[in-house]
Amino acid sequence: MLPNLGYGTLVITLIVSIYAIVSAVIGERKNLYKYVESARLALLLTFPLLTLAVISIVILLVNQNYEVQYVYNVTSSTMPTYLKVTALWGGQAGSLVFWAWLMAAFGSAVTLRKWDRDHDLLPWVIIVSSVTLAFFLIMIVVFENPFIRFWTLPSGGELVAMFAPAGSQLIHPFDGRGLNPLLRHPGMIIHPPMLYLGFVSFVIPYAFGMAALITGRTDDRWIRLTRRWTLVAWMFLSIGLILGSRWSYDVLGWGGYWAWDPVENAAFMPWLSGTAFLHSVMIQEKRGLFKRWNMILVIITYSLVIFGTFLTRSGVLSSVHAFAQSAIGPMFFIFIGLSFIISLAFLIKRWDDLRSEGVMTSLLSRESLFLINNLLFIGILVVVFWGTVYPLISELFTGQKVTVGPPFYNSTTGPLFVGLLLLMGIAPLSAWGHSTWKTLGKALWIPAIGSLILIVVLFVSGVRSIGALIGFTVASLAAFVTIYEFWRGMKARHKRNGENYLVALWKLTARNRRRYGGYIIHLSVVFMAIGIIGIEFFQTETQGRIAPGESLSLAGYTVTYKNLAEFDVADGRNVARAVLSVSKNGKDLGELYPRRDFYYDSQQPMTIPGVRSTVEDDLYVILVNWEQISSLGATFKVFHNPLINWLWYGGILLVIGSFIAAWPDPEKEIELAPSRIMRKETGNLVSKP
Repeated sequence: MLPNLGYGTLVITLIVSIYAIVSAVIGERKNLYKYVESARLALLLTFPLLTLAVISIVILLVNQNYEVQYVYNVTSSTMPTYLKVTALWGGQAGSLVFWAWLMAAFGSAVTLRKWDRDHDLLPWVIIVSSVTLAFFLIMIVVFENPFIRFWTLPSGGELVAMFAPAGSQLIHPFDGRGLNPLLRHPGMIIHPPMLYLGFVSFVIPYAFGMAALITGRTDDRWIRLTRRWTLVAWMFLSIGLILGSRWSYDVLGWGGYWAWDPVENAAFMPWLSGTAFLHSVMIQEKRGLFKRWNMILVIITYSLVIFGTFLTRSGVLSSVHAFAQSAIGPMFFIFIGLSFIISLAFLIKRWDDLRSEGVMTSLLSRESLFLINNLLFIGILVVVFWGTVYPLISELFTGQKVTVGPPFYNSTTGPLFVGLLLLMGIAPLSAWGHSTWKTLGKALWIPAIGSLILIVVLFVSGVRSIGALIGFTVASLAAFVTIYEFWRGMKARHKRNGENYLVALWKLTARNRRRYGGYIIHLSVVFMAIGIIGIEFFQTETQGRIAPGESLSLAGYTVTYKNLAEFDVADGRNVARAVLSVSKNGKDLGELYPRRDFYYDSQQPMTIPGVRSTVEDDLYVILVNWEQISSLGATFKVFHNPLINWLWYGGILLVIGSFIAAWPDPEKEIELAPSRIMRKETGNLVSKP
C-alpha cells in the first residue's frame, strides 16, 4: 500500500509540475493573471506532495520493508534508526527524490514573496523552476523509481525487481545489504544534504536571470531579488565541500583532504562560478557594469549544477563518491545541452540591451580588480573542467581512459589561487571608479609591513620552501588587510560616537552585514589557505611493520605498538582495533586507536585512522594490515600533517561569515526602480512604464 501511495504521489507531482508550466505559459502569453496565479498555486502544491513521497520512503526504510528494492539495497537490520533515515539520500533513487523535494521547497518559497513590482517575472520564474523540477521527476518516475518491489514470476520463479505482473507473488528478503560503510560517517550524513541545498538554491538566481532576459528587464532588479538566495546557495555549497573534505580525511585513510576526484570537482566547479558571480554582481549594483558577464555566470553556474548531478549519477566517471551506472545519464546530457542552448539564445537576443551603464577608467579601481578576480576564478574553472572531462575525451578518440591526477591540478591551479589571495589583500583598499599606485600604496603599507615581519620570522624559524613562503606572504597580507579594515571602521566609530572598541565592532558589523560578513569570509579563506599550505608543503609520512613493543618515529613523534584486538559489535561490524602509545621528545601524549571496521551486511571494510590533533599539527595513523598471531606484528602508516586543523577552523569561520552576510540588514535596502512594473488589474497582467 505505502509503495503504491509513494509512487502515485510522484506521478501526481509530475503532472502538477507540468500543469504549472503550461498554465504559466498561457497566462503570460494571453496576459491573464488568473492562469499565472493557478501556476503559482500548482508549484506550491508540489512541496506537500513530494513531502508525502519522502515520508513514505522514510517509513519504508525505518520499518525495514525489504520487499522494496531501494530499502533492501541501502538498509539492514543492524543499522541504527538515524542511519536508516539518512539512507533516503544514500542511493540513486532516494537521493533524486530528495533533490526534487528540496527543489519543490525552494521553488515554493520563492513564489511566496510579494510580486507587486515583479509580476512580469513571476510566470518565467515559475516556468524555469517547474521545468527543472519536472525533469527530475521524469528521471524518478521513468528510470529510478524508489518504490519498485521484489516479485517472483509464476513461470520461472526467479527474483526480480519490478511492478507486480499478473500471477506474481511478493517476496520479502530476510535482510538488506546495508548502507555503504563510507556513507555511515557523520560528515557524509550531513555532506550530501548541504550539497543538494547549494545546488537547488542556485536554480533560483538562474530562474530570475532567465526571467529578466525573456522579459527584457535590463536593470539589476533580478540581482537584488536573488542576492540572498545566491549567498545562501554559496554558503550551503561551501559547507558541503568542507564537510566532504573532512569526510575524506577521516574515512578514506590516505592522509589527505582533497583528491581532485571527478565528483569532488563536479561540486567544486559551480562553487567557482558561483563565487565569481557573487563578486561580480556587486559591480553591477554599484557601477552598472558587467550585465552581460553576470548573465553568463548565472547560466554557467546552473549548467554546472546539472552537469555535476549528471557526473555523480551517470556512472561515466569512476569515483568513490559516485552512484552506480544508470540509464539516466543520456537524459541528463540532453537536458544540459538543451537548457544551455536555450539560455544562450535568450542571452544573444538581449545582448545589445545588456550594455554596461558605465566604463572602467582605472586599472587599479575596485571594479577592475574584481574583474581580474573573476577571470582567475574562471581560469581555475576551465582547468578543473578540462581535467574532469579529459578522461571521457581521451576514451572517445583513443579508446583509452586517461586519468588526470592531483599533480596536474596542483601545478595549474596553484598560481591562480595565489593570485586570488593577493587580490583579497589589495581589492578592499582600492577605490571605486579610480585608484592609483600612490593611493593604493598609502593604504597598503601598514598591512604589508606586518606581512613582511611574519615572513622574516618564518624564515628565521627554518621555513625554506619558496612555495610555502610565497603562500604565507600572500595569505598574511590578505589577513592583515582584512583586520586593518575592521580596525579602521572600529576606530572611526570610537572617535565619532565614543563607543568602546568591542561595541564599535559589534555595531559596525551589524550595520553593514554584507560587507563585514564578507570580510569574515575572507579571513576564513586565509585560515583554510594556511592549513592547505601546511599539509601540501610540509606533510611527511612513514610506514612499517612492527611487533608489539616496537616503534615508528616521525617528525619528533614516536608511536609504539602495544596490542591489537578483533571483536564483533552489535551494529553488524567486525572491528580490528590497534592500541598505540604516542610520545614526543620523551613526553607521553596518550594513546591512539586506529582500526579497520568490516561490515557484514555490505561485505565492505572501512579504515578509521587514529588522530592526535593540535593547533600545530595532526599525527595521523592508519592500520594497514595485521597478522592473526599478534606477536607477528602489524603494519602502520603514519602521517604528520602540519597546520591541517586551520583548514577546519576556517570552515567554521566561513559558516559564521556567511550567516552574517546573508542576514538582512536592519535598515531597508534601497532598490532601483524597475524598467517596468506588472500589476494586477481586472484579472489581467498590465505593463506599466
